[in-house]
Amino acid sequence: MNVQPEITYRGVEKTGALDELVNSKITKLEKFCDHISSCRVAIEKAHDHPSSGSPYRVRLDITVPPSHELAVDRSPDDGIQYEPVDAVIRHAFDAMERQLKELNERQNSNH
Repeated sequence: MNVQPEITYRGVEKTGALDELVNSKITKLEKFCDHISSCRVAIEKAHDHPSSGSPYRVRLDITVPPSHELAVDRSPDDGIQYEPVDAVIRHAFDAMERQLKELNERQNSNH
């Protein structure tokens, strides 16, 4: 992994398994874009008993030179009710992967 991520937990217990999941997902992103300069991951529990969606929210902020800021926010109102935190993390990284692929395609078509 080239970039050291900043991972913050709010209302979610930090575990080695979650850190490992996030780090493996970042390594996968770097296969699509090897020049990520920063990566911030926020994992939080927004609600204990939401009426719909997951109680977890995951936000990814990635910076790619020269000045591209990419963000993904998976929040409680999206998707399956009571979705586990690891599934929300996976969905957020899948969405970021799509953004990085689109960015690469745009950059490559401009050359």
